[in-house]
Amino acid sequence: MLQGNLSGVTEFILAGLTDKPELQLPLFLLFLGIYVVTVVGNLGMIILILFSSQLHTPMYYFLCSLSFVDLCQSTVITPKMLENFLVMQNIISYPECMIQFFFFATFAIAECHMLAVMAYDRYVAICNPLLYNVVMSYQVCSWMIFGVYCMALIGATAHTVCMLGVHFCKDNVINHYFCDLSPLLQLSCSDTFTNEVVALSLSIFNIFIPTLTILSSYIFIIASILRIKSTEGRSKAFSTCSSHISAVAIFFSSLAFMYLQPSSVSSMDQGKLSSIFYTIVVPMLNPLIYSLRNKDVKVALNKFLKRKFFL
Repeated sequence: MLQGNLSGVTEFILAGLTDKPELQLPLFLLFLGIYVVTVVGNLGMIILILFSSQLHTPMYYFLCSLSFVDLCQSTVITPKMLENFLVMQNIISYPECMIQFFFFATFAIAECHMLAVMAYDRYVAICNPLLYNVVMSYQVCSWMIFGVYCMALIGATAHTVCMLGVHFCKDNVINHYFCDLSPLLQLSCSDTFTNEVVALSLSIFNIFIPTLTILSSYIFIIASILRIKSTEGRSKAFSTCSSHISAVAIFFSSLAFMYLQPSSVSSMDQGKLSSIFYTIVVPMLNPLIYSLRNKDVKVALNKFLKRKFFL
């Protein structure tokens, strides 16, 4: 599959975030710290949900899946990025670049649809609480998660197959810290019209439709919350949804900035900054947002720690 490159380029050089020597070590330490927090946070969230019976509900099954996606997304991108701060030339072979691109696309698409599924789950929980256990049964949740990963794999495969048909000539310096769509297409010496059409179509499907689902869900949720008479009830409902809204806003705004504007308008330096949010910052923030703003997670964590360390 990875022999689709008909050009003479066998490896690429990742330019990274900056070429200023004085910034290499501080940035390395910064992103190393972010990666450690990301791994500990998401792995901890997965373990906590799996081993805490009180968190065995649809909402936390989806959160567990989101943590898995974030952990994998960060691991696909960050280690190679960290290498960029330590070596003169961060070289990545053509097959490794295509593999990184495939897995990046898989987990980015999966996160889009997983956030939409989580919004629908909150809609059912708040707007139709009496039907929640029926509508969001274990079987339904399993099929929804399976559907998310199927769409992610199909989208990533389409992106990668199109990329394998691109010819690369002499220029092999990718102006980015990982093998992303736009910087790769900028190096092409062949016609990329098909790639751009496929990329735009899939980006609209994977960004616009989840965003529409999320917005629709929260319009109904907010309308339902406003009908709650007790202040405590409204506060609890808003608290349940606010963490999800925060994660969604950061992720989709940075993703849309990168993929839903014409290439003539977008600047690759601005694209790098935008990419940092959805590839590195959001995977770190998600477990922090969902744990610090969630009483159920705090209670489960306290019980888990007491059970493991004080018994």
